[in-house]
Amino acid sequence: MSADSPNTISIHTEYIELYQALKLEGLASSGGEAKQVIANGLVEVNGSVDTRKRAKLRPGDVFSFQGETYRIAPSTA
Repeated sequence: MSADSPNTISIHTEYIELYQALKLEGLASSGGEAKQVIANGLVEVNGSVDTRKRAKLRPGDVFSFQGETYRIAPSTA
């Protein structure tokens, strides 16, 4: 987990699936690559390794990948 403040991902829906969040942030070049890194146990959700590709991330959830931390937030628009 990064010592810095987490990056924020604003979503316009109730949730975003974990693999979609990785792809959205450019952490994976494709949905297939995102699903692979998740399946390999390289992503943490709320402090624990999560291998569910379609885990639903809702506002307030945090995920970490490659030393970077991202927080899901509701869209203000």
